[in-house]
Amino acid sequence: MHEANVAAFKAGYHFGETTELFAHAYRVRPAPAAPGTYRNVAGAQALAWGLIAASERSGLPLFYASYPITPASELLHELSRHKQFGVVTIQAEDEIAAINMALGAAFAGQLGVTGTSGPGMDLKAETLGLAAIVELPLIVIDVMRAGPSTGMPTKTEQGDLLLAMFGRHGESPLPIVAAASPADCFEVALEAARVAIRYRTPVVLLSDTFLQNSSEPWRLPDVDALPRIDPGFARPNGEGFLPYARNEHLARPWAIPGTPGLEHRIGGLEREDGTGNISYDPDNHERMTRLRRDKVAGIAEELPPVEVDDPDGGADLLVLGWGSTLGTIRAAAERVRAAGHRIATAHLRWLNPFPLNLGEVLGAYRTVLIPEMNLGQLALLVRARFLVDARTYSKVQGLPILAEELEREIVRILDG
Repeated sequence: MHEANVAAFKAGYHFGETTELFAHAYRVRPAPAAPGTYRNVAGAQALAWGLIAASERSGLPLFYASYPITPASELLHELSRHKQFGVVTIQAEDEIAAINMALGAAFAGQLGVTGTSGPGMDLKAETLGLAAIVELPLIVIDVMRAGPSTGMPTKTEQGDLLLAMFGRHGESPLPIVAAASPADCFEVALEAARVAIRYRTPVVLLSDTFLQNSSEPWRLPDVDALPRIDPGFARPNGEGFLPYARNEHLARPWAIPGTPGLEHRIGGLEREDGTGNISYDPDNHERMTRLRRDKVAGIAEELPPVEVDDPDGGADLLVLGWGSTLGTIRAAAERVRAAGHRIATAHLRWLNPFPLNLGEVLGAYRTVLIPEMNLGQLALLVRARFLVDARTYSKVQGLPILAEELEREIVRILDG
């Protein structure tokens, strides 16, 4: 069949080259892409494969539990096809059970992952708080869709950023990372797993309907060159084990239950610093609250700096994006620059913590415009954190922002 298809393709190609039936000829130039082997990949596929790669590079079995929900269900479908890699998938009876199963898998020393969309994230909030206080690695994937409530399940939106940031009771900050393209889902899954394991923390990974169902050419990576992820399990050392002692990353030991010498208490009540015993001491609670906060904030020390695309230099306007607005921002910037305007662009992968140089980048431009498929959630965070008068370009129609729409807004600001 392959040989027949190739022969038919070549016959048609050579007929088009030699016939004189057509008055015009067109030549498609090679794509400006690095050499390598490419394949088409959808966001859901790339996300699933990134999780599998993280499992392989860490040596941790991948356990994925979820409840069917549009548009996140495709991730469960894709992962269930790869049992040859030791992937265990479970369709739970509800959203709460799914995240509880994933957290239990993390407690047992596996790569625990759960996925959902907006309404499911609401239901997972209590266990997310539990994961934060017991300080175990867990990945929670939110494939965002239009809300609130049932909203428009098949339509895209970026409405869950503030939910991911603050949607738990108490002081319980969590790292948040967002994919920017279908192929980027692979890298982001690896990144989320690395941070979750190194810092012993739940990580929220944001995707959306548009990314999940879109596709693009993806250069196959060199699997052996992917970074290794060391689980760093606790080992008995003959001394008294302190389950809430901390390393240089403020991460506590990952102690596998049943290991002699590593017996410890765990649960949702506040832990005593070091021993992990239940504590109602007010000073201890404040100390533990600040330690959990500082651990998440410390992730910024190893994040790459924000890269700014400002080819001409001297731009007054910075267009800052996150998530699936990347392609729109690039296309709009290309059109605006072709018309003779100077603008700069930047895109955020990590939304909590922010990269260390973000404040410096924002302060270098007179105007900051943030396009979002919400009513200005990142703009709200940027204004609060950096006291920058960031402008919002919002679209909440269940549709992606189009390049021509953003182009018009950019030109309007520049001409104003």
